[in-house]
Amino acid sequence: MSTIQPVRRKSPWPAWARRGLMENIATAIIAIGFLMLFQPIALSLYTYSFITMLTGTVMFIIVSKFPE
Repeated sequence: MSTIQPVRRKSPWPAWARRGLMENIATAIIAIGFLMLFQPIALSLYTYSFITMLTGTVMFIIVSKFPE
């Protein structure tokens, strides 16, 4: 009795551009923007919090189309 193993093709995408790692980075950028939004110390961090969260969200949408 032998089991047949599925054949895995090598993806042309580099390892750093795979979905798992890039989704984690995008989620971290969103979290950083969220922390920037709710911190009471620096007005400049508050000012750039929306653009940071928007960048992370757009990155997450784009990266979710990448192969695993």
